[in-house]
Amino acid sequence: MSTLREHGIRIGELAPGPANAITDVAGFRVGHVTVRRDEPEPPKGRGVARTGVTVLVPPRLPLPAGAAVLNGAGELTGFLQVSEWGVAETPVYLTGTMAVGRVFDGAVAAAVAADPAVGVETVVIPVVGECDDSFLSEARVVQVEAADAGRALAAAADGPVEQGAVGAGTGMIAFGWKGGIGSASRVVPGRGALGVLVLANFGTRGQLRVDGVAVGRALPPDPHERRPAGSCIALVATDAPLAAPQLERLARRAGLGLARTGSVAHHGSGEIFLALSSGEGATAGRDLDALFAATVEATEEAVLNALWSAETTAGRDGRVVEALPHDETVAALRAARRN
Repeated sequence: MSTLREHGIRIGELAPGPANAITDVAGFRVGHVTVRRDEPEPPKGRGVARTGVTVLVPPRLPLPAGAAVLNGAGELTGFLQVSEWGVAETPVYLTGTMAVGRVFDGAVAAAVAADPAVGVETVVIPVVGECDDSFLSEARVVQVEAADAGRALAAAADGPVEQGAVGAGTGMIAFGWKGGIGSASRVVPGRGALGVLVLANFGTRGQLRVDGVAVGRALPPDPHERRPAGSCIALVATDAPLAAPQLERLARRAGLGLARTGSVAHHGSGEIFLALSSGEGATAGRDLDALFAATVEATEEAVLNALWSAETTAGRDGRVVEALPHDETVAALRAARRN
């Protein structure tokens, strides 16, 4: 699979890390479980499944955390605790909307298995985020199992992150093209590393912008009639030493990265962001600007990487969502830059 950067498309000014993924922040790992199923429709079967679970595993827990909302038509469990205490106590799980409860149960089971004190001396509130994949995946039945949370956890690894139509991104759509999981990173001189992982499921074709160019207007229109909704969960990780209020400010900048891709945060869309820090020490407020810039750039590129990596996917009721056409996108960029 080619990358944006191999075509000369470089987002922003800061350099990426070795994997250009959230795993460039030391100790963070990503795992997926992809659920693809083709059965008769309910009640005889479970129908067509194009869904899954993705998990971001921090190097240790709890970690300082901050959360922010651009538009709240979505869910991130544990959001209130992060806002109140400034910490995240579990890995961060992503899945389809109707599967949040099932993945929450699996996350509890995984936490109990990892620490015998959980449920005895203390309790945890798992962090589970969602986007709606019901255009391609049958949502009348829950397609994932609680155990899939533990399987994703067991599969978590560092290094390159599989992106596109994988894990929680299997059934997601972005800007009328196949979306899903995307990631990118930035090296911030003197500040450390910063990475972003997105679950991209938002926007309409005409809104898509790549590196400031309105390429969506030059690409074929969406053949499906879809209401302008969707969602995007963005997870930000850094080894810069940040306190919870600083992390909330960092998380809020993910919304600027989405805006650069064309998002307007529609009424029915859930743009919810969470930032985590594994650093030790403190960072002065005046030193945050470079991290803010890194968050904006990495979020923008993560969304574009999700689009670039995803393949054409057929789902329920014969619906097909095409992959973003690479050649046409590059041609539109080059044409705009010549004018």
